[in-house]
Amino acid sequence: MNSRFSSAMQRATEALRGSTLAEAADRLRTSFGGVAADTAGGNPQSAESPRKALGETLADIAARMPGIGMPGPEPEEAPLPEGARFDAGTFACAAGRREYRVYLPRLTGRPRGLILMLHGCTQTPVDFAIGTGMNRLADHHGLIVVYPAQPRSANVNACWNWFSTDDQERGAGEPAILAGLTRELCERHDVPAGKVFVAGLSAGAAMAVILGRSYPDLFAAVGAHSGLPYKAANTAHGAFAAMAGSPAAMQDASGPPLPTIVFHGSADSTVAPANGGRIASEAHPGGAEVIDGGNAGGRSFTRTSVLAADGTPAMEHWQIDGLGHAWSGGVPVGSYTDAEGPDASAEMLRFFLGLPRRGE
Repeated sequence: MNSRFSSAMQRATEALRGSTLAEAADRLRTSFGGVAADTAGGNPQSAESPRKALGETLADIAARMPGIGMPGPEPEEAPLPEGARFDAGTFACAAGRREYRVYLPRLTGRPRGLILMLHGCTQTPVDFAIGTGMNRLADHHGLIVVYPAQPRSANVNACWNWFSTDDQERGAGEPAILAGLTRELCERHDVPAGKVFVAGLSAGAAMAVILGRSYPDLFAAVGAHSGLPYKAANTAHGAFAAMAGSPAAMQDASGPPLPTIVFHGSADSTVAPANGGRIASEAHPGGAEVIDGGNAGGRSFTRTSVLAADGTPAMEHWQIDGLGHAWSGGVPVGSYTDAEGPDASAEMLRFFLGLPRRGE
């Protein structure tokens, strides 16, 4: 690796760790623009070379790293309540395979529902479970919670590939894997139809939105925390723009959006708050809005609620003052959590479980 490359890499890394997404993107383009590396010998090429420019390659890597940061040590798993299990498994299908953890509370009958929880970048299922506190709530509500793991072989920073065209459609890529895993566990544990939900943080939230649009027959509602709208980008460079607040044009999907609850912090410099507004807008069925606000856990918030024509909840958008790129009301032991603010996990479950089953 030559000295120019090493110096540019260091500057780009510092930019990514210490700047906003827009500043980081500019720094990457400045550091690497027009410089390419021969894939065989590492020799510089002109910007007109048909090979991928080094700047594009580094932007590709960086764009796969929403919530940029190095992972910390895995939090220690807490003792489980009597009768509960936190099992590990592997799911495989034609589209690929993923490991996962599944939380099974002590049940006296059928589970009340299932929620698929998609972690953010650099996180793991255990980290995400601890940080969101979702397992504790699952005990209270009788829910099964599934935490798929994104391996670094699929993404250098363990992000779900929400910006990849191969991972944005029904029947292929990560959506197919995640939907197949969900179906398998629903069948195994006799989960009631119409009580299957998906939620996520950051890249996980972006993938949750994709799953809601791609598999409305499987999922009943979506929870998106600090995420991005449906097909917000389809290239690595487009991912930078989307995260900075300029996603791609609104995308059509086969059918209306599912009921959706959105959380986003006003101080999020990793995924711009405009993205939360865009998710809410795309889930808006039209009709009257109810806007209220308050203070919870030391943070003020504004909540916009919309009912569908039949009077059922269709969308909630929580805008939380001063919250950064972190799960609101989370457990500090987990990464990307903020103990202050509304309890996003509890509010998501309130929204999900308050929905009528389809056909009721």
